[in-house]
Amino acid sequence: MRCLTIGLSLLCMVLTAEAAKADRRVAFVVGNGAYTNVAPLPNPPVDAKAMAATLRNVGFDVVEGSNLTRDKMTEKLLDFGRKAQGADIAVFYYAGHGIAISGTNYLLPVDADLKSEMDVKLGSAINIDVTLDQTMGDAKVKLVFLDACRDNPFAAKIKSNSPTRSVTVQTGLAEMKSGEGTLIAFATGPGQTALDGEAGANSPFTRALIAHIAQPGVEIQQAMTEVRAQVNEETSKGQLPWGHTNLIGAVYLNPAATPATSAAAIPGNVPANAASSANAEAELEFWRSVKDSNRPEELNAYLSTYPNGQFKTLALARIASIESGAANNATRNVAKGGDPAVFTEEGSQVSEDQIGLDKSKRRDVQRRLTGLGFDTKMTGIFDDETRGVVKRWQAARGYPSTGYLTRLQHKALLAEPQPAPATASMSDPAAKPRRARPSGNVAAGSAPPPSAAPVYRNPPPDNAGNAAGAAFIGGMMGGVLGGALRR
Repeated sequence: MRCLTIGLSLLCMVLTAEAAKADRRVAFVVGNGAYTNVAPLPNPPVDAKAMAATLRNVGFDVVEGSNLTRDKMTEKLLDFGRKAQGADIAVFYYAGHGIAISGTNYLLPVDADLKSEMDVKLGSAINIDVTLDQTMGDAKVKLVFLDACRDNPFAAKIKSNSPTRSVTVQTGLAEMKSGEGTLIAFATGPGQTALDGEAGANSPFTRALIAHIAQPGVEIQQAMTEVRAQVNEETSKGQLPWGHTNLIGAVYLNPAATPATSAAAIPGNVPANAASSANAEAELEFWRSVKDSNRPEELNAYLSTYPNGQFKTLALARIASIESGAANNATRNVAKGGDPAVFTEEGSQVSEDQIGLDKSKRRDVQRRLTGLGFDTKMTGIFDDETRGVVKRWQAARGYPSTGYLTRLQHKALLAEPQPAPATASMSDPAAKPRRARPSGNVAAGSAPPPSAAPVYRNPPPDNAGNAAGAAFIGGMMGGVLGGALRR
């Protein structure tokens, strides 16, 4: 009889898990940090990667992006909006710069250059109220997490260019009310600023979200109570997450072990085993997403989330290999007569302009970076993608990582030996060989040994978002500006 009870209980758990999988769950996860007109933020892309892995592990179809321009962010929002129509649960997560102007909150793409209130309201920034209403209004349950309560980097410009208007530029984000079936959570209280955390790791708010919202059998409002407690403790009461909820039922992102009868009938070790298995799967998914990364901050994000994880030794070894490679490259450059100032002089738009790079020379820079394993498109235009690649190359070589070149860095890049491609001519702008990231003991960003044949992969599709952007902006202008999120 006891075996039959346990068997029926296990069947209930399986059916519950299958029902959760049958739910339509979609999420928008974006982290913007590589800002071109203000100081970059190191953590949001790392936060977004960790959050995306967490949500995928509990069955979400995630629309993910990092360091998105206005057009690319609009493209992602349109995709998310289509998928969120009629969804059982829709999650909106954003990390990066967000600002509040006259009581309305806006998210900032990485190419934002706000000089006035007009710039904010007519397209350079993204109105949160309108965005949530347009993309999530049809979903049954809406969960919004905003890790964007930072100082407004454009505040002085906006104020100085609005002398004839009364413009309120707030600190942090303004208070928002949630509509039916909605939970909105901020990294800290209205009008306050949140902490970014240690560079290359997760912010305190995102780290707490990852630790609690997908725990098996934990209801989301209970999880948010734990999130607030963890952030408050980690920041020595310097930051307390704030939220507003209008949920009308219990919401579980990971409903395993939620049925009371199942929990009562199954021996105590079964729920513990189920929770342990779910946590192990989440950790494995996270590790898979960063294990081949050439960026120490992504590996540090894994260590921050799982300080005693099963892949801790591998993560530490890979970080050491990356840092060792940067040190070795730095030593070789100095030994060849390179100027030691290359390791201290910070690049900027001015320093790069002084090099005199025309389109052909810019394409040559992109070609050389790709040949060294820092993949980018050879367009002759230094867009956000190229800036990010330059940053990774600079970090791997021990140079200041600004995304902009100096004369000395450009000279050092030209001096680096290029591996011969196995296919396609590297001089042809249309030929884009993509060399796989190094693994094992090969230092990140360094060339493979002469005997190693380079491996190529196809670049991801680059879909233009002009039409999508126009459609989204039109939708926003036709929407109700401001106001509470509603169905």
